[in-house]
Amino acid sequence: MFIQHMWGVMYDPKHEWSDIRKEHYTMMHCFLAQISILAAIPALSLFIGTTQIGWSIAGGEFVKLSMSSAFMAAIAFYAAMWVAVGFIAYTIHWMEKTYGGSVTLDECMVLTTFTATPLFLAGIVGLYPVLWLNVLVGLAALAYTIYLLYTGVPEIMQIPEDRAFFFASSILTVGLCVLVGLLAVTVIMWGTVVPLAYVS
Repeated sequence: MFIQHMWGVMYDPKHEWSDIRKEHYTMMHCFLAQISILAAIPALSLFIGTTQIGWSIAGGEFVKLSMSSAFMAAIAFYAAMWVAVGFIAYTIHWMEKTYGGSVTLDECMVLTTFTATPLFLAGIVGLYPVLWLNVLVGLAALAYTIYLLYTGVPEIMQIPEDRAFFFASSILTVGLCVLVGLLAVTVIMWGTVVPLAYVS
């Protein structure tokens, strides 16, 4: 049922959000049934792409990573995505009463998980890690994620549409800050904790 809802929010989100709310998924279920699988898509794709094809900015010269280096980077990226999703869900729960919401952390986690689904699925382009392609697909996924957020907040959080708009905007701000922070931490880790080793 969870997978069915995942695809449902992709093609008919307004109808699917009400069905998702009725299921009462737990936070643990979200992590084990969906995040554990979805977070593996970009991590595995980038591991395969950077070791078998190589990284390129414009599709010209490709630079490959060593297997050990790419593996450690993939593990770190996978863990970071778990932390990011959990942090956003907790932040939503912390902010909700300001906007008239009264739901559990489980429901905040459901909103975060399903909203982030397009970004996770877009990670498949990591199999061909050319910068311009990854950026284009990433921006398209981000645009649809924002659409899902604005349609999902009034239904999952059970608040009026006028308040839901401002609440969704606050969540979007937090999400973008987390995304930028995730990128910054990734760059720092590449230079210190998980240094990247290239194959000549």
